[in-house]
Amino acid sequence: MSGHSKWETTKRQKAVVDAKRGALFTKIGNQIAIAARAGQDPAMNPSLAMVLEKARHANMPKANIERAIARAADKNSAALIEETYEAYGPAGVGIIIEVATDNKNRTMPEVRHTLDKNGGRMADPGSVMFQFERKGVIFISDKGEDALMTALDAGAEDASEEDDGIEIITAPTELMKVRQALIDAGMTVTSAELKYVPTTTVPVEGEDEEKVSKLLEAVDDLDDVVNVFTNAA
Repeated sequence: MSGHSKWETTKRQKAVVDAKRGALFTKIGNQIAIAARAGQDPAMNPSLAMVLEKARHANMPKANIERAIARAADKNSAALIEETYEAYGPAGVGIIIEVATDNKNRTMPEVRHTLDKNGGRMADPGSVMFQFERKGVIFISDKGEDALMTALDAGAEDASEEDDGIEIITAPTELMKVRQALIDAGMTVTSAELKYVPTTTVPVEGEDEEKVSKLLEAVDDLDDVVNVFTNAA
């Protein structure tokens, strides 16, 4: 099973553009603030360590990172709430949307409006989630048969070569172990995080592909949205 989709490739490309205009830093900052609640030492907090790695790869300024970590301990700062929404898009594709917000009464209507405006709709809890599994997903910039074998030897469940590197799927509990094994083997890890990976995919082409892409990008552009996952292939 591979979590690869056109949307995953698009997200990696989009992250470069978002980083240039600062939008990505806001999203990562929220993720850091949430992860830091479990402890501000990344050596003792794997979730924080993963988000900090994401921040470094995005070239997020150190001052931004420090502010985000401090926010977790600031009692005067608005508390961030994590929410997960389920939705359907054009061609019946399933969508999972993770948000971090200090006002869910603002965020849910924004997400709903964006979906409605772009041919999607909110779904009942559980009606989409069953089509996905929580997995560790690592991306390395290395390519070739040797890199694929290294990933599998490190304990990956699956590995597939894409245009810009190799996507590696792990059990959620094995994510950090496999990540470290890849680093020790000299691989260049560009991201490592928990994601919702589809168990089955919905092929979209032509006009449907354009509609789905437009919807996913519009939702992902919302300030409070942290991650968007889809079973569109």
